[in-house]
Amino acid sequence: MRAVLCKEFGPPGSLVMEDVAEPELDRGQVRIAIRACGVNFPDLLMIAGKYQQQPPMPFSPGAELAGDVIEIASDVADIEQGQRVIAVTGFGGMAEQICVHAQKVVPLPDAIDYVPAAAFLLAYGTAYHALKQRAQLQAGETLAVLGAAGGVGLAAVEIGKLIGATVIAAASTTDKLKLTAEYGADHLINYTDTSLKDGIHGITAGDGADVIYDPVGGELFEQSLRAVAWRGRVLVIGFASGQISKIPANLPLLKGSSIVGVFWGRFTEEEPETNAENTAELFRLLQDGKLKPHVSETYPLEKSALALEALAARRAKGKIVIKI
Repeated sequence: MRAVLCKEFGPPGSLVMEDVAEPELDRGQVRIAIRACGVNFPDLLMIAGKYQQQPPMPFSPGAELAGDVIEIASDVADIEQGQRVIAVTGFGGMAEQICVHAQKVVPLPDAIDYVPAAAFLLAYGTAYHALKQRAQLQAGETLAVLGAAGGVGLAAVEIGKLIGATVIAAASTTDKLKLTAEYGADHLINYTDTSLKDGIHGITAGDGADVIYDPVGGELFEQSLRAVAWRGRVLVIGFASGQISKIPANLPLLKGSSIVGVFWGRFTEEEPETNAENTAELFRLLQDGKLKPHVSETYPLEKSALALEALAARRAKGKIVIKI
């Protein structure tokens, strides 16, 4: 089978595509013929050797995928050969096949195509967990979303609107902000032209946002701490800026605010029943047309490096997906 491999840490251009042996099917696993693989920021960190969980070399990047079950271990029940599924595997998705534990597999409704399915669960699972369980966002509150045109950002805009919040979308270009408005954002901030802190204070009459959703980090994180409301919650989603901020501890003290970590992958392992409830609700919303994953570009497997380069250059709006 064909697979895109990371054999040494580096930029996307260091990846190679090779013919490799099919993975062996172990107990408790299913073999999936991959049809589509979502591209995510952790893929870039992983191939650079900068992610908190690194697979052994060589490995294929690609954390989430959609495809068809083509083989099942003898001890696996409730999954059928030929079944359409999605899975969040952490890595291994940029290949023609993968063997994955059955507990990581979620049935894919027939009405949903492989491409949007591969762009769905990681972004929307993260956003839903962040806003529902971690922030406990309520109708009538104000939610500010940084990196709002990216995969996890746009998902937060949609889910925040469904909850009933007033949503402030913050992004780096007018074009990206236009997309967030199409997804329901009530207010827009271009933080290359306007201070994030000043923009949020201007929109909220100086009160600040009740919840700030930050997948960017860096300098914007400190601005978020200064722009959050009294007893507000700043959600640490990720560090797309490449910088992990040092926290001025006096800022949450002065605001009575909370800095709340969000690690969806760990949540799925520690609280599987709650995660299953979240996933079922997300699929209901998707099938009802209330959630619409935005895929801005697709690439064939042999051009996976170009897909990752587009993400690294911040050209992506919504998600990029590799079709296999």
